[in-house]
Amino acid sequence: MPSKKAGFPIRRRGLMLALSSPSGAGKSTIARNLLESDNQFEMSVSVTTRPRRGSEIDGRHYHFHSLREFEMLRDNDELLEWAEVHGNYYATPRGPAERAMAEGRDMLFDIDWQGAQQLREKMRGDIVSIFILPPSMAELKERLKRRAEDQEAVIETRLNNARDEIEHWTEYDFVVVNDDLDRVFSQVVSIVTAERLRRDRRPGLFDFVSELLNEPV
Repeated sequence: MPSKKAGFPIRRRGLMLALSSPSGAGKSTIARNLLESDNQFEMSVSVTTRPRRGSEIDGRHYHFHSLREFEMLRDNDELLEWAEVHGNYYATPRGPAERAMAEGRDMLFDIDWQGAQQLREKMRGDIVSIFILPPSMAELKERLKRRAEDQEAVIETRLNNARDEIEHWTEYDFVVVNDDLDRVFSQVVSIVTAERLRRDRRPGLFDFVSELLNEPV
């Protein structure tokens, strides 16, 4: 007779997965694949002060706020990380992330090293960070060229920025080399699986073990 413990739903706390890489190294593709293949993940919706474009939906693409509203969120410690980009502010709201994790759902962040650094400072016990390296700078340049989105001068700027970003690889929990998308995606999935099984992310283990020890044989 099978044990009544088979399939026992052990309650867990969600995690925050931060993916970082230089432009062209693959983090956005890996993030998209995770969202499509794993329904326990949801993408963090950022706060921004830039004007809403006609095709954008407030609360789906971004949470749009005035500068004053943004400053109030920042000053009240309601943002996990924030940055100024081209004269506008972007940030990760604290509330949705904490609610998701308390309910056992995972938050995914496609983020640069500065944002990941701020997340670690605020939520060190919840964040899992992965840095994605290109197999070579020559390959990174070819990938940027194949995207056919930028002029040569912009590509050179991105490559120079990539060197600065790669300098921060030692700050991450895990580092993978994206020389093969299928293989590196499998590695990321393995990391996520292991992190979800960590004892300190599974408060439901206390109830499970208590019942296990009190179960008559």
